[in-house]
Amino acid sequence: MTASMAQTTAASPSRSNMKSRVQATAGEQTVDAIVKRVDRTKETKMLHRIVALVAAGMLLDGIDIYMASTVASSSLASHWSTVQQNSYFLSAGFAGLLVGSLLAGFIGDLKGRRVAYQLNLLLFGGFTLLGAFAPNMAFLTICRLGAGIGLGAEIVTGYAMVNEFAPAKTRGRLCAIISLLANSAAPVTMLLCAWIIPRFTWRPMFMAIGVLAGIIWYLRRDIPESPRWLAVHGRYDEADKIVRRLESNGIDETPVEESSKNAKFRSVGLCLFVALVAVGATNVCQYTFTSWVPTLLVKKGINLSGTLWISTLMLLGAPVGCALSAFLLDRLGRKKVIVPAFVVTAMFGLLYAAQTQQAWAIVVGFILTVSLYVTFSAVIAVYTPELFPTQVRFRCVGIANAFAKLLTVLMPMIVGWMLTAMGSTSIFIAISVIAAVAAIVVAVFGTETGGKSVG
Repeated sequence: MTASMAQTTAASPSRSNMKSRVQATAGEQTVDAIVKRVDRTKETKMLHRIVALVAAGMLLDGIDIYMASTVASSSLASHWSTVQQNSYFLSAGFAGLLVGSLLAGFIGDLKGRRVAYQLNLLLFGGFTLLGAFAPNMAFLTICRLGAGIGLGAEIVTGYAMVNEFAPAKTRGRLCAIISLLANSAAPVTMLLCAWIIPRFTWRPMFMAIGVLAGIIWYLRRDIPESPRWLAVHGRYDEADKIVRRLESNGIDETPVEESSKNAKFRSVGLCLFVALVAVGATNVCQYTFTSWVPTLLVKKGINLSGTLWISTLMLLGAPVGCALSAFLLDRLGRKKVIVPAFVVTAMFGLLYAAQTQQAWAIVVGFILTVSLYVTFSAVIAVYTPELFPTQVRFRCVGIANAFAKLLTVLMPMIVGWMLTAMGSTSIFIAISVIAAVAAIVVAVFGTETGGKSVG
């Protein structure tokens, strides 16, 4: 009797463990089922509405970022600020972007996509609106820090949010289209600032952005939670209801390929390494070429910055690059677009530095700008969120973007030191090497995610 009871007692933990394993397997199958259903959906009005609202937020985000330098110069010209105060103001914006990227990642993974998605608009819209009534530059700098946190969060949440709702076969195109709209913020901001600030100062710009952010926040209020996130957190019924809405136009009968058990089963550390290199290189190359190359070439006798139409011709490469990325990503795959774009950036970076004639500098600069924005659109808007499983997607994307923002903050000091110690040629060589290394890392260690299920 005693022996029988002992055997029963000993068997109980085994049965309990077996039951737990069965429940865990069933849960995994349910998560997989939700993911596969989302991957095979066709585009619906709900998806298009999500894409449109994300694009609107990203465009507003870009306008707010690009507006900062114009506001600083206008304040300085009117003696409302000093050079030192302007440096604090701009640094506060960069610091906010870094902090916001990290916060959005952790909030999005732990509390839900909708929480992070809506919170960032409240932050950058609210603080920008408050900044419109700033009594002095110190108060405006504090507002800029708060707005920067929201701006950094928007970059992380926007692309990743669409990534989790879109069908696998059109995910790249939709995210790249958002990138195209977001990167149109530069010319839009230039036109708005040129017309509004001389007539009404910068305050109406701040007020308009704050009000528009509030409107977009209101329109976003009924956007559902990501079904992938709900499934991962065991809320299967809620996830199923949302997927049913995404399936309202039917489903694609073609099976979606598992990307060699990529982001779900590969080492998250390896994927994070690829993301850090790719996102960091993209930001460094873009910042250096757009911000420093014109200045460096002026020393060679080519005055690119003095003539507006020359700069405009080169900047036309930005929308061309984003549109090209949107056209190619779902057709060729991510790596077949990203790796050649990095290679072209490396080659034309050196070629651009060697130009001595204005006409050829414009042509080479245009091609270089195209490659830079193909890379930007493909890496930041599409590829990076696809590298990671739902459980850690926002956190890892946030870390990669925060790392890139840190590099951007450090670049002025690094470039200044290299320019003084080793000359301008060293900067072009360094940037080309960075682009070449990024191409190798993505080619060797990156996984292909185009048109495949990413978990």
